[in-house]
Amino acid sequence: MELPAFQLVDQNGSDHHFPDNQATFVCFVKEDCPTCNLVLPLIQKVHDSSGTRVLVPGQTQEGNEILVKNHELTAPLLDDSILKVSFAYDLETVPHCFLADSNGEKLDELIGFERQEWRTFFEKHFPSTEIDWDQLPEWRPGCGSLTQDPIIQDRLRAESENSPLRARRLEIASQDDIHEFMFDQGFTDGLPVVPPTPERVIRMLSGTNREPQELVATIPPNLAPATVEKIAVNAVLAGCKPEYLPVVISTIEAICNDEFNCHGVFATTMGATPVMVLNGPIRHEIGVNMKMSALGQGTRTNAAIGRAVRLAIRNIGGAQPGGTERSTLGNPMKYTMCFAEWEERSNWDPYHVEKGFQKDDSVVSVFAMSGGPMQIIDQTSRSAEQLIGSFALSMRAIHHVRAHRNGDTILVICPEHVDTLATQNYSKQDVKEGIQEKSAVLPQELVEDDFSGVGIPRALYEQMSEEKRQTKVPKFSSVDNIHIFVAGSDAGKFSAAFHGWASGPMGSIPVSKKIES
Repeated sequence: MELPAFQLVDQNGSDHHFPDNQATFVCFVKEDCPTCNLVLPLIQKVHDSSGTRVLVPGQTQEGNEILVKNHELTAPLLDDSILKVSFAYDLETVPHCFLADSNGEKLDELIGFERQEWRTFFEKHFPSTEIDWDQLPEWRPGCGSLTQDPIIQDRLRAESENSPLRARRLEIASQDDIHEFMFDQGFTDGLPVVPPTPERVIRMLSGTNREPQELVATIPPNLAPATVEKIAVNAVLAGCKPEYLPVVISTIEAICNDEFNCHGVFATTMGATPVMVLNGPIRHEIGVNMKMSALGQGTRTNAAIGRAVRLAIRNIGGAQPGGTERSTLGNPMKYTMCFAEWEERSNWDPYHVEKGFQKDDSVVSVFAMSGGPMQIIDQTSRSAEQLIGSFALSMRAIHHVRAHRNGDTILVICPEHVDTLATQNYSKQDVKEGIQEKSAVLPQELVEDDFSGVGIPRALYEQMSEEKRQTKVPKFSSVDNIHIFVAGSDAGKFSAAFHGWASGPMGSIPVSKKIES
């Protein structure tokens, strides 16, 4: 077997090449390994008496200095502190020694220290080297190579010739503050981000089976290609764990669906943004919060997934405030909004099953929402009818009390309210139809006047037939525009509603996507 070639500098600043047309004894060591310290005098004796060239790659700069001093080494102790050579040799343990011929072909090797094995090796290859073997222990285990450290291993893999990374790399001056650099480059949403070093991106990519250069979507407004690798970079920025990556990828696929109209959602002055809701086993697998504070702060999974999607839209697609993103006021949900449905807390079918998926499917659903969550506080209703009336009255305020025939909204019903509805066996469909019925009003209540200019133009109202004037106008265009989820703490009668954006073909249509690993 041909050993990997390398070039390293020794303790005196001299270059050493391997192979170099002569037989060579290469021994990898590190200073804090007792077994390496045990065998270094033996290696030095080979250098002094055998005539065989000796090279000793050491794994830390400071450690090399200590080894030279403690053992009075004159054998070339090479600086492999960046560990590329150790990585190329696929070391698990040090000391690890190789004997190679003049062409770099491996002839023999030693790992750790077993006295009889080393004695046999020396008698075979270095017979002129005198060693008092009886003074040495029978056996000593080696130590783990620094290349086995997970963080170091990821960096080395990222820097190797077969790195899956193709994204543009930025060099940061040694005196620059990396976090300030990220702010200056505009890679953040205004909050600090995790620097996407090669090792972190490599580690993030381990969360998916998809190829790093696979095209996931084309993200507007720049119509930029979003590869798995680029999405992984933004997942690192957002603080995701690798196991979150399939959710982030599937969400990007969902919001870049033409029906969702990603460009319109981010360009509108109304401040719309994606809201992500998860269903299925993935909720438990990665720890998505669906209970206390499900819509708030405090859970890494919820916060990081939503933020990763938003950063990808910004950094890959180019949707940045002041550019194509022209939101009048903005929206705190533009940082992140992701939660899960607490499917087990009601006897209703979970949302993804309503949409035709299997219960065991992991699914992300995305909605274009412009506001919320608006809390609906009802601590006194005891019947389902009363509670639905409270939902209807509160949800009439979405956008404006005179803005009827609205599009999509999300209603998050808390467990205590679910229990109230369950006393009369109300289904999700019953709740939707009840909201539609109880939020409907006669057109005359929606006519513009001196109190507010919002509503049906008076001239249009005066042209209505009497029959139309007596026909109530529902708050939402259809019961299908009301999307119900169960979430929240067991304690507290506080549900919530989200304000939607323009719905339908001229706006945004909710999209549900099965999550694939």
